[in-house]
Amino acid sequence: MGVYFYGCITLDGYLADKSHNLDWLYQTGTTEETGYENFYQGMDITLMGKRTFSEIEKLGDAGEIYPTTQNYVFTHSRQLPLKGFTPVDGSVVEFVKQLGREKNIWVVGGNTVLSPLLDHDMVDCMVIQIAPVLLGDGIPLFSQKEVVRRFVLEEVNKYGQFAELVYRRKHS
Repeated sequence: MGVYFYGCITLDGYLADKSHNLDWLYQTGTTEETGYENFYQGMDITLMGKRTFSEIEKLGDAGEIYPTTQNYVFTHSRQLPLKGFTPVDGSVVEFVKQLGREKNIWVVGGNTVLSPLLDHDMVDCMVIQIAPVLLGDGIPLFSQKEVVRRFVLEEVNKYGQFAELVYRRKHS
């Protein structure tokens, strides 16, 4: 059990363009071309920021995207327009601590959600897919504090145009 990041970035390390848009990703491939289904089946909880949630809303039948997980969105809103998503206001670090370590928690997106967890050495595994796209500027995946965190490469996969790197946290 643990905390996972699973997501796709550009070759130059961006999650989204400057406008938080993911068109570059949708134009590159689909989740059917990746190991997404197997990964998702092992998750109990998803965590995401409001901007990631807003992108999910645009996908049409967004309420069906994460049907078997408890889904939390870090936002100042008290309600969300989609069934199956619960708003959370406060510290992602404290929220994850109270969830306990017996669940698999997927940090879906947002460096504002991922960074505090990295800062507190709480991310156990990162599955990073890399798309053959250069944006030149945008929203970076990593924005945590400057400190060395070591991970061990466990696996490398190729899915269509995506390269996937699976890293586990290195324990001292």
